[in-house]
Amino acid sequence: MAFVAYNSRDLRHKSVFGSSASGEKIWFCVLMPRDMGVSAVYLVTSKDGGENNWIRLDWKSTDGITEWWGVEYSFGESGLFFYHFEFDAPYGRGKIFLNSAGMGEFSDSGRRWQQTVYSPDFKTPDKFKGGVMYQIFPDRFYYSGKSKKNVPSDRKIHKSWSDGVKWQCGSDGKYRNDDYFCGDLNGIKEKLDYLKDMGVTCLYLNPIFEAHSNHRYNTADYMKIDPLLGTNPDFVSLCKEAEKHGISIILDGVFSHTGDDSIYFNKENRYDSVGAYNSQSSVYYPWYTFEHWNDKYKSWWGFTTLPETNETDESYCEFITGKNGVVRNWLRAGASGFRLDVADELPDSFIEKIRSALKAEKPDALLIGEVWEDASNKFSMGTRRRYLAGNELDSVMNYPFRDAVISFMLDSIAENFNEKILTVVENYPPQTLDVLMNSLGTHDTERIFSVLGGINAENRDREWQSTACLDEKQRESALRKLKCAAVLQFTLPGIPCVYYGDEIPLEGCKDPFNRSAFKWKKNKLLYNTYKKLAEIRREHESLARGKFVSISAMLGCVAYARECENDSVMVICNMNPHDINYYLPPERQSYTGLSGAEIINNSVAVRAESAVILSRKSGNGKKT
Repeated sequence: MAFVAYNSRDLRHKSVFGSSASGEKIWFCVLMPRDMGVSAVYLVTSKDGGENNWIRLDWKSTDGITEWWGVEYSFGESGLFFYHFEFDAPYGRGKIFLNSAGMGEFSDSGRRWQQTVYSPDFKTPDKFKGGVMYQIFPDRFYYSGKSKKNVPSDRKIHKSWSDGVKWQCGSDGKYRNDDYFCGDLNGIKEKLDYLKDMGVTCLYLNPIFEAHSNHRYNTADYMKIDPLLGTNPDFVSLCKEAEKHGISIILDGVFSHTGDDSIYFNKENRYDSVGAYNSQSSVYYPWYTFEHWNDKYKSWWGFTTLPETNETDESYCEFITGKNGVVRNWLRAGASGFRLDVADELPDSFIEKIRSALKAEKPDALLIGEVWEDASNKFSMGTRRRYLAGNELDSVMNYPFRDAVISFMLDSIAENFNEKILTVVENYPPQTLDVLMNSLGTHDTERIFSVLGGINAENRDREWQSTACLDEKQRESALRKLKCAAVLQFTLPGIPCVYYGDEIPLEGCKDPFNRSAFKWKKNKLLYNTYKKLAEIRREHESLARGKFVSISAMLGCVAYARECENDSVMVICNMNPHDINYYLPPERQSYTGLSGAEIINNSVAVRAESAVILSRKSGNGKKT
């Protein structure tokens, strides 16, 4: 075994695992071979992009073969820091960097360790921790049958809820999300009993404000519910009824752009307003950036139907974040937070203002950002982002988690899964870990059931995707894997977020096939699985706030624990094509099995492509 000079995940080397609060004291300890004749060791730190700072370590002890050097150090301000070690030896100055295996090695150059430092005042709302989130694409969930008023006449309405989604391009060769199934807010309200019974405690709704597409990411009026979904009073009623069921509602905040067919831009002249497209004297003109008025303007990823907003404009900021702005208006109406669409395309200063408005209105409201990569070190808009330092986001959509789970389900490489999860756990503040949005599928990804069944839609056109479906053998395999993935989703740090229809489970490739109408008459194969996992989450405090402990990851099997003071849950997931017996290490032999798992002679039988959950008895003998 190679010599390890430093391991950031070993408490002998670093007294605080993962991120830290500014001012928090941390012991850094390096192990050196005694025969190297080291005379000094240094911790070399720098704030992201800043100059290096050398801190000398003290000699601590030796066993005659190796010797420990250590120092207590605190990062005095929040932000992103990096560090490595250097030492003096008879032959000169040596260095210790992070190798590809996650350990410290002697090298002249390499990667530095990351230290995320957050504000000591950073808190995330407790009411969401330990809960279960459910994402709804409103047009496709459930239609109440109630008539609607003021629906634009140019909308294409499906005659039957059982229709397939429209996927063909128009005569101009462009695809438009212009077909509607008429799912509505009252329909969601009618299904609250169903959701509560499944264990759901929070709904994340894709956009519900007036917009002229079925996805509604091209906002036309931020202050009005889309007429096909209902009315503003319908939303208030939904929130009040959801609260009675113990369910919070998170809204989708699309603030980086609006629709061109909107009150604010009004390119299609649908509205009586004077939009930015209509006149340079418009009050909305400063909200947008025109290279040449009015035919050339900045738009989201080049889509001219989505003109970008100028989030540094004072009047736009006031409209979104002011005392009577969009954020506070909908929180007053009953919402419990926002998910920020394309958060990496919003300036940090704008996100800070959104947070201030949100927390001023409801201190326990939740702010989630759409960030597809590691949010702790994300680089966008020409700068390193500071999402998780304590004054911006509470949490992010945890796409690295999704990637880790899917890869493990398909390739069975336990070591890669473990490393991906540990990286997130090490880099994110613990407050953020507790409220990470852990999705296996969303409106932006292929349906998880199709992915696990082996359908790969990459580089496939819509015609191919429209007929892609799993055969019976693939469905059986996908069902086994999705049950395993659900166990991981409900027991890893964060909040599991079930995409509507995954409990059936629905199939589908990319947009629009991942957004089909919910099949209410279909047998819901995974409903009871999610319901049972939600019950386990409610019963175990460790799944709400417990630390993550990696136990083993090899030979197609991972085992980990979630632990807090009086409660511990252990998960073993076997992705081999054969059954295994997992021998519990001595410190884990006091666990008992949940959901039929049995421990015999200190080992647990884990079937092929399955997972088991164990719990540990508390100190007073009561099962936890």
